[in-house]
Amino acid sequence: MTPRARPRLPDLRLSVQYPGGRDGAPTRPQVRRWVRATCGIPAEVTVRFVDAIEGQALNRDYRGKDYATNVLSFPYESGTTLSGDLVLCLPVLEREAQEQGKSLEAHCAHLIVHGMLHLQGYDHETGRAEAKRMEALEREILADLGYPDPYA
Repeated sequence: MTPRARPRLPDLRLSVQYPGGRDGAPTRPQVRRWVRATCGIPAEVTVRFVDAIEGQALNRDYRGKDYATNVLSFPYESGTTLSGDLVLCLPVLEREAQEQGKSLEAHCAHLIVHGMLHLQGYDHETGRAEAKRMEALEREILADLGYPDPYA
């Protein structure tokens, strides 16, 4: 009996950073799984879990909004290789997960999938049709990963 051939996954160079510590944050293998599920091309991605102070400063400096937000996406290039950074504010994720009655793991998975789609050019703020398309992709990817519909 020969082993079942597994599809070749695209190259992924992933850095996961925890400058404020790892308490409550997803593990590197979890983050890798969520990023891979969302990106079908070679990629170089940094995922950084920050505190509210850094999250607020980045949101203010790059988006002109003076509050900590859940996820920020910084795409660097597209085409045959995807390159970019995702910054997730762990205190905001924890608060949102609790308010929405979701597990922190499921909420983190959702926002990494959401951010990865932004890195690939999806933008829910450009119109309702694009938002619906992006939400449908998020639902499909998260279902494949075994997570519930984040918009239910």
